[in-house]
Amino acid sequence: MTHTDEKMKELVIVTGMSGAGKSVAIQCLEDLGYFCVDNLPPILLPKFVELMEGNNPSLSRVAIGIDLRGRDFFENLREEIQNIDAKDVIVKILFIEANDNVLVTRYKETRRTHPIADGRTPLEAIHEEKKLLADIRGIANEIIDTTDLKPKDLRTKVIELFGQGKNNIFRINVMSFGFKHGIPIDADIVFDVRFLPNPYYIEALRPLTGMDISVYDYVMKWKETDIFYHKLMDLLKFVIPGYMREGKSQVVIAIGCTGGQHRSVALAERIGHDLKDFFDFELNTHHRDALIEGKLSETP
Repeated sequence: MTHTDEKMKELVIVTGMSGAGKSVAIQCLEDLGYFCVDNLPPILLPKFVELMEGNNPSLSRVAIGIDLRGRDFFENLREEIQNIDAKDVIVKILFIEANDNVLVTRYKETRRTHPIADGRTPLEAIHEEKKLLADIRGIANEIIDTTDLKPKDLRTKVIELFGQGKNNIFRINVMSFGFKHGIPIDADIVFDVRFLPNPYYIEALRPLTGMDISVYDYVMKWKETDIFYHKLMDLLKFVIPGYMREGKSQVVIAIGCTGGQHRSVALAERIGHDLKDFFDFELNTHHRDALIEGKLSETP
């Protein structure tokens, strides 16, 4: 697609050998902001393009996964692609493949049945699938061979091809919570700050939250807070790039205190602010259990 023309829309058809990594590619495209649909019958492609030509901004970049699970429909894929008549939609085909030995090994490891096995051995099914896909492979715009690629390497390839100049699609989420309400089930890293002096026991601060400057200042004024904060930031600056290298699309950092109102909120605000300055990633900060009324007017 020519990215200089902002009016053009993009449809990426993801297909290829079963077990080669199409699901990983589609998930990566979804992280890149594509509207993704998996296993769409090719006969519906023209209708989908009609929807893209409308004024729905969420359909400006679409990725559709098509494979031999719908074998009866798949035979018409090339014809349906060639029949697409859209002035404002660029169609690209991304073909994912791997060599026979790797595909057989992957099927053995996952104990899955090849979608067109029909009593064949895995290798026989792979050979048959390769014949059926030869036509589509021949018109593919991009071909990725995942024989020697790990999932994270495949993600990197997809980002290089379709990321529109993005170096990464990594996101950092910093959240505060209260232990008495339970630990967040989606947290990757959890830190307990209940050892810090608690503003709850200061009557004037009790109804406030860590978003209020008076509570924020109270939490940050202690020596143990300062030591903890700097050690924590050193750790996060070390581990976050590791998460990205291993192919994760996001990391959730959860900071917890007793009720999720004071200490955790203040520290989550500071951590989120400083990580955003340090890393060139999308970063969001939110407070799961805090009843936010006041707002932090300034960040020291």
